[in-house]
Amino acid sequence: MPVWGIVNQKGGVGKTTTAVNLAAGLAAKGHRTLLIDADPQGNATTGLGIDKHTVKGTLFDVVQKTVAEPGCPDAVRSVVVSISENLDLVPATLDLAGVEPVLLNSVGKEQILREALLPVQKDYEWIIIDAPPSLGLLTVNILAACEKVIVPLQTEFYAMEGISHLLTTIDVVKRRINPRLEVAKVLLTMHDGRNNLAQSVALEVQGYFGAKVSQVIIPRNVRLSEAPSFGEPAVTRFPDSKGAVAYRQLVDEVLQECVVL
Repeated sequence: MPVWGIVNQKGGVGKTTTAVNLAAGLAAKGHRTLLIDADPQGNATTGLGIDKHTVKGTLFDVVQKTVAEPGCPDAVRSVVVSISENLDLVPATLDLAGVEPVLLNSVGKEQILREALLPVQKDYEWIIIDAPPSLGLLTVNILAACEKVIVPLQTEFYAMEGISHLLTTIDVVKRRINPRLEVAKVLLTMHDGRNNLAQSVALEVQGYFGAKVSQVIIPRNVRLSEAPSFGEPAVTRFPDSKGAVAYRQLVDEVLQECVVL
């Protein structure tokens, strides 16, 4: 059962949009999918139409419960919100901003999330984790729990800034904690093909990462920006939009890669 993280320490690169639409796209193809909102901003939660003021539990509660009761079988199940027939969500609210001290003071602090997910892995075909825009202990937990990550990169001037730090963190986690971990794809996002700079950045990224770069390029598309205001992923709200079509192609690419592997 694949556990994939959507990771970049930079904000505003389409990370949450990718997580939400990838998870919804997998679910639409009949794959039982769990999306974990691991960003204190909770954008994936609101983007799926969940009122953060009414949720009964969040990822913060999952971490607290797992720290207090190692191996707790219902830590995740107790907070899951059903979104659609094949899509569930572990929501996040601003309380997740206080999770670092909880993790820091626990034994095995880098693997708390991995432990929390073990009891529910048989319930799902896919688990997608929307990581926060940082490389703190929560992100290390995500990397420890995942087998693969997708790195969204916006095709802008500073796209590669800080990427070496991210890759170093991934490499350290792979060597010390999670030998399965690898970068599955680098995904170019918010791409404007009419812009010479965007084209130049895309070529630079492809030259640096080679085959790791996804064949799918996510365009700059107004429907992708509008969909969260409707509390629905673009792949279901605006299925014919260029952005939604691109994300469905990404879903197909991800599924094909797993079949090949």
